[in-house]
Amino acid sequence: MTFDLISAPALAQQSDRASVAIVDCRFSLADPQLGRQQYDRGHIPGAYYLDLDRDLSSPKGARGGRHPLPTPDALAPKLAAMGIEPETLVVAYDDSKGAFAARLWWLLRYWGRDRVALLDGGWSAWVAGGYPISTEVPAPKAGNFQPQVRTDWTVDLEEVKARKDLPGVVLIDARESDRYRGDREPIDPVAGHIPGAVNHFWQDACDDRGFFLPPNLQQQRWAHLAPEDEIIVYCGSGVTACVNLWSMAAAGISGAKLYPGGWSEWCSAETPPA
Repeated sequence: MTFDLISAPALAQQSDRASVAIVDCRFSLADPQLGRQQYDRGHIPGAYYLDLDRDLSSPKGARGGRHPLPTPDALAPKLAAMGIEPETLVVAYDDSKGAFAARLWWLLRYWGRDRVALLDGGWSAWVAGGYPISTEVPAPKAGNFQPQVRTDWTVDLEEVKARKDLPGVVLIDARESDRYRGDREPIDPVAGHIPGAVNHFWQDACDDRGFFLPPNLQQQRWAHLAPEDEIIVYCGSGVTACVNLWSMAAAGISGAKLYPGGWSEWCSAETPPA
């Protein structure tokens, strides 16, 4: 395992499953029930399920982003019930090139737990490898998950407004290029991007099969960044931006911050789009 990544063969060969917590994060924005249905039809043996809307996000308010960060009080007991201890390796997977698994990867690190990895190739790689599949939902365990929030890992709307045009600040939009340009907006009521943002599509961290590019190619994605830059990453609602944050970590870049509200919060605040 390197750079917070584990292969399907390596996960299948884990001899001490008690030290590993596997989390199925499959989800569909178009069909929010699909991920749980897929999990019920078959998942990696011993895997628990976390839903983007119900578990990895707080309820959406009248204003703000579509997927507010969950509170520690809401999610930490669920993580403890997976048996997560300080030394537990958490492995997250989905079938969407890490779109939703990376949200959990980032959340755990944001809450002070660095032993977390994405399954390279996701669910498809596990199935293609012919590894066992289960429909059994594992019983709750008695874990000990005590969040230690790294409060300097995020910025809010007002901080983005205040900092985005400062010298040395790089604001990165992780959405598709046509959404960034404002040619298309299938989810939010306004099209466009935050003025001054540059576009780096999150899926460029992977190949066409959903396997992550090697570290040298992750480094090439961010070759324009300087070590002293202040980096802020966003997407529509703080989910797929986490794939870019994973990519930066794989490239050896630290200190990048997430704007969780993303474009959905920015446009709902009636800020004129670019």
